[in-house]
Amino acid sequence: MNLPRVYPILDTQALEARGCEPETAARAFLDGGARILQFRHKSHWTRATFEQAERIAELCRDRGAVFVVNDRADAAMLFEAGLHVGQDDLNPTEVRRLLGPDAVVGYSTHNSEQLGEAGAQPVNYVAFGPIFGTVSKQNPDPMVGLEQLEKCGASCLRPLVAIGGITRQNARAVFAAGADTVAVIADLLPEPCTSGTLRRRMEEWQQLAQK
Repeated sequence: MNLPRVYPILDTQALEARGCEPETAARAFLDGGARILQFRHKSHWTRATFEQAERIAELCRDRGAVFVVNDRADAAMLFEAGLHVGQDDLNPTEVRRLLGPDAVVGYSTHNSEQLGEAGAQPVNYVAFGPIFGTVSKQNPDPMVGLEQLEKCGASCLRPLVAIGGITRQNARAVFAAGADTVAVIADLLPEPCTSGTLRRRMEEWQQLAQK
């Protein structure tokens, strides 16, 4: 899979903390050039959550962008979307059976052993991290750092997505260490969060990733 260099994650908790609706952020990121979006909602999915995710899926479809749901295979099936799973979620083999051969499937790893095992999984890309300290998870895995990224990434058999604490200030070092793509949450959310500021921040990231 030829992943875009920047992978925005619409984390509903982070967006709520900034007073921003996920649909507003999704539209702004797409306007700013995003070609893939992940919807990440770690609490209970209400009817409103499903409807919100469905609208974002439609936005992505209209723009020709890939839409990925975090954790929820049922939602991914409902929206004909991709799915990103972690170590404690549904096994990628079972995900592939549910979603079929054409769906985008991503898989999180947090150490060299998990990254090595991921090479045998039927996934399109592998996420590795957290590279740096992150505030997007309540109980994050141990930080892996750039040296580990460079060491482990060289043997990765899938496109490698670095995640965790990645900002415009450290992204070039992450790319230099071997990441094909960077997943970003917090550094895509400026203060204040408006359609205009979100779009401009996405454009900044797009320009950075092309250098």
